[in-house]
Amino acid sequence: MRAMIRIRLSDADAHYGGGLVDGARLLALFGDVATELLVRHDGDEGLFRAYSAIEFLSPVRAGDFVEATGEIVHVGATSREMAFEARAVIRARPDLSDSAAEPLAAPVLVCRATGTCVVPAARQRGRG
Repeated sequence: MRAMIRIRLSDADAHYGGGLVDGARLLALFGDVATELLVRHDGDEGLFRAYSAIEFLSPVRAGDFVEATGEIVHVGATSREMAFEARAVIRARPDLSDSAAEPLAAPVLVCRATGTCVVPAARQRGRG
C-alpha cells in the first residue's frame, strides 16, 4: 500500500537564507503520508513512534514543488514500519524572476526516511 502528497513549498516554509526550507518540513510531509497509510490500513490515525533513519540528500527551497511518498513495508501486531521518499518535481528559478519555475526532466530525490508507527490493537479496524 502506497500514499503520496504533492505540495508547493512557500516563503512561509523557508527557514534559512536563500529561501532554504528546514528539513523538518519534509518530515511533517512524511507524517501526513503515514497518517493516510494508517487510516487506509487500520481505520485509525495511529501514532508516529520513531524514525530509524533520515537522509537529507538535496536542498529544497521556497517555490519548489515536492512529492512525498510512503509505503508500509512491514506489519506487526500493532507496529507498522514505513519507508518514505521526497522528490522535487518543479524547482523555483529566482535567478530568472520572482515567479519563474520549471518542471524537472527527472524528479530529484531530496530526502528519504524509515520509521515506525503504532496503532493500538483496540483501535484497529482491519481495513488493509
